[in-house]
Amino acid sequence: MNPSDQQNAKYDKMTRTPVEKLVCTLAVPSILIMMISALYNMADTYFVAYLGTSAIAGVGVVFPLMAVIQALGFFFGHGSGSYIAREMGARRAGQASRMAATSFIIALLSGALIALSGICFIARLAGVLGSTETILPYACDYMFFILLGSPWMMGSITLNCQLRYQGNAISGLVGMISGALLNIGLDPVLIFVVHMGVRGAALATMSSQFVSCTLLFIMTRTRGDIPVRFGDFCPRLSVYREMTRGGIPSLARQGIASIAAALVNHVAGSYGDTAIAALSIVNRVFWFCISALTGFGQGFQPVCSFNYGAGLFDRVKRAYRFCTRTAFIVMSFMGVLLFVFAPRIIMVFRSDDPRLIEIGSLAMRFQCAVLPLSAWIVLSNMMMQTVGKTVRASVMAASRQGIFLIPVLFALSRSLGLLGVELSQPLADIFAFMLSVPLSRSVFGEMKDSP
Repeated sequence: MNPSDQQNAKYDKMTRTPVEKLVCTLAVPSILIMMISALYNMADTYFVAYLGTSAIAGVGVVFPLMAVIQALGFFFGHGSGSYIAREMGARRAGQASRMAATSFIIALLSGALIALSGICFIARLAGVLGSTETILPYACDYMFFILLGSPWMMGSITLNCQLRYQGNAISGLVGMISGALLNIGLDPVLIFVVHMGVRGAALATMSSQFVSCTLLFIMTRTRGDIPVRFGDFCPRLSVYREMTRGGIPSLARQGIASIAAALVNHVAGSYGDTAIAALSIVNRVFWFCISALTGFGQGFQPVCSFNYGAGLFDRVKRAYRFCTRTAFIVMSFMGVLLFVFAPRIIMVFRSDDPRLIEIGSLAMRFQCAVLPLSAWIVLSNMMMQTVGKTVRASVMAASRQGIFLIPVLFALSRSLGLLGVELSQPLADIFAFMLSVPLSRSVFGEMKDSP
């Protein structure tokens, strides 16, 4: 079958298969990809925990930087991927090819710029991210290799998004699994056998990202997908405008999450390294849960973008309703499990620090209480982003960990101390849910009038 026939077959699949079946088919590999991505951080935290509480906190301090790198990767990936899917839905492959190449090359160049500037000011950057004096050596050691790997991290995220939006999540899964297995295998070797400590954990992450990026680049040339050809690089204003239109919500969501995480580190730092370490573990656990939800939403996004581009709005609405109901049930189940076993989960990472277990268990249980609301928050945001409602999607993306979390964090920490820090994210989630309902309804109300 030639590429044109393959693309026609893909169009028929995306616009005619029952949406429930189509979403689930695309979501399974996407869920695995996102959970595997979360394992990068979980594995580092687990093995670094053997080096002490300050080492855990050092890795936690670098988490906001990784969120920024991922935010830019998702900016290029979602910005280009949603456009590529809409163009393929409208049967315009030439424009899609130019977008694929341009976004990938710009992602690599942006990652290289971040690496160079970050390494030059690494100690100052660690301080900005919330490092204390005792955490600083660990944070700098871990951050150095994370910065070196930023081009490959951004490149792999961009390529994975492009493949997924084209309905080819399987290729992305292969690339991400390969990197994850390498990371998990290298962590104990580099940390304990080679005696690199936290630097070994970071080097394992950098190496795995390079492998993932390379494999994903190769896989763009298979199964009728839009290949990344450097000759298609097209640095034009129109390309950047479309990329920005689709990518700004992801940048807002991840970027503000990074700022919020740094602020939480600063506020929690006044209660010692143990508080930072405990909240870092909780963040890793819930990052894993939200990654599963995001992966499910990523199964919805190509269905949404293809059918929106084809003018099949009833399929978009039906897919959204199916996804929110399913996600609510799953998140409720996960919330109950985490609530019941919160102390034991924290002890997996650090069993000999009673204060860390106490802080982490309480923070985890607070977040479990509102975890089901994330179904509407995440999926509404992804829907608005995918159909090109940039302003509303950006507001929604910024709400959970920016518009609401930051003021709530400062208000509650001043009045309730560490308890206020632990309560701030759950309360912000409640406000974000209240905002998601009218915003998503307004978008669906406009679809019947859309061209």
